[in-house]
Amino acid sequence: MKVIVTTTIYDPSKELLEFSSLSDWKIIVVGDVITPHEKYENLDNVIYLSPEYQEKKHKTLSDLIGWKNIQRRNIGFIEAYRLGADIIASVDDDNMPYSGWGQNLLLGTQIAARQHTTELICLDPIFVTNYSYLWHRGFPIDLIKSRQCETQSGSIKADIQSDFWNGDPDIDAICRMIHNVDCDFDDACFPFFSHSFSPFNSQNTFFTKDVIKHYFVFPHIGRMDDIWASYYVEAMGYKVIYNKATVYQERNKQDVMKNFENEILGYTKTNKLLESLRNDPESIKNFIPERSWLSFLEYKKSF
Repeated sequence: MKVIVTTTIYDPSKELLEFSSLSDWKIIVVGDVITPHEKYENLDNVIYLSPEYQEKKHKTLSDLIGWKNIQRRNIGFIEAYRLGADIIASVDDDNMPYSGWGQNLLLGTQIAARQHTTELICLDPIFVTNYSYLWHRGFPIDLIKSRQCETQSGSIKADIQSDFWNGDPDIDAICRMIHNVDCDFDDACFPFFSHSFSPFNSQNTFFTKDVIKHYFVFPHIGRMDDIWASYYVEAMGYKVIYNKATVYQERNKQDVMKNFENEILGYTKTNKLLESLRNDPESIKNFIPERSWLSFLEYKKSF
């Protein structure tokens, strides 16, 4: 079984309806207190998790995560796992899937791919594409001027597949203030991987069921929620492969200055976090609020 998980506070978008039309996938929509619930309850192929359901089934975790935030997606991951999903996809509701989305996945078998090697602790996955002047949200900002890598043929058995996104790319607030771009990533750059840390998001990403027990979108740390989650599972030894763009994003309206404020933790702490994770994955608890760590512990009890 394959299950898509998303969150939304809006009416069903054309993108979400396109995902729900994929016959070989189920979709779980995790509602919030301001989601128009009645518009999701009777959609075909959609399992809608109302706030009441979440409070009943996941009360402690729900309270620790809190409302009006995207991190409620974690409850959808638990539900997908309990449904028996072998593959779980995390998507955003403003990403339109291309034809063939979710097919021919690169997970669970040895795959030939480009291998990018860097002397830095982290590889920027956007740097190795045709947009090398941009950088991925959550890449250590103090390493941007030092980015470099060597490329060779390699192979990987991946646990995570992070597909890219044409249109409005996942760059941080500083990069967005400098560059206003509509990306069209070159398919020839993919697939690729690195044995160094590399950030991936929760926007258009596929996980095996074993990874999802440890992949937790951390609440109460702003826009490092999914990025630090990616670094954590990589520190545990799970492998990620980056694949060509399979969605087009028309980004929901956002305040770039608010995003900047919500990324400051990453600007100041990510490099130190990576050094610490390299020695001990559980040391992430020293970089996040106690409530965030407690919510992660509660999440892990669900599997």
